[in-house]
Amino acid sequence: MKDEIVKIKGSKNGLQMSFSPTASFPEIVQTIREKLSSGSAFFLKGTTVQIPREPFTDEERETLRKLFYSHGLICQSVRQQASNPQPASSNPAPAASNPQQPAENVQQMVVIDRTLRGGQEVRTQSSVLVCGNVNPGAQIIAGGSIDIRGTCRGIVHAGALGDTKAFIVADHLMPTQIRIANLIARSPDPSPAAAYAEKTKRAERASIKDGQIVIEPIER
Repeated sequence: MKDEIVKIKGSKNGLQMSFSPTASFPEIVQTIREKLSSGSAFFLKGTTVQIPREPFTDEERETLRKLFYSHGLICQSVRQQASNPQPASSNPAPAASNPQQPAENVQQMVVIDRTLRGGQEVRTQSSVLVCGNVNPGAQIIAGGSIDIRGTCRGIVHAGALGDTKAFIVADHLMPTQIRIANLIARSPDPSPAAAYAEKTKRAERASIKDGQIVIEPIER
């Protein structure tokens, strides 16, 4: 039931949310709150979240904006298309142009809607979302976290500016080399966690715990 109340779709502009027309606003808020608290890799700090303008009052939109902002997300309300829904805006306005957006630097996300092939490299101070694979020989170096909607076989470095809370998520995580902040690890050998993730088709998350990089299966 919760999954039917709020639906999330990734796009080049960030995340698009749609809501069940039969759900009440308190149900929508509670479901969003649960998703934000779940630690889902969807909600990397600085991600732009687009919500439809029409179903909500100004007060309700402000409630949602504050809820997303409290988790480091940028909320934009957009008009729905009557048919043939398109991404909310091909050129979304910068956060600073939104009079409701606090004048505080919020880390943006780089969205890559393709597979990274050998020899390709991404370097950014932001977080990175890859809608594709990271092939051997490809490299991502990010100041924030890295989310790969596919298989990671390249070199990935999250928290490159020293953020020990950064993490790396992939549908299947088997990198040539993995780094978080100043810690480095080789491609992990088969482990119970990796075997369990493969068996259950669950994504995997690499993060720093007790001073070392650990990889665990997670729910998307």
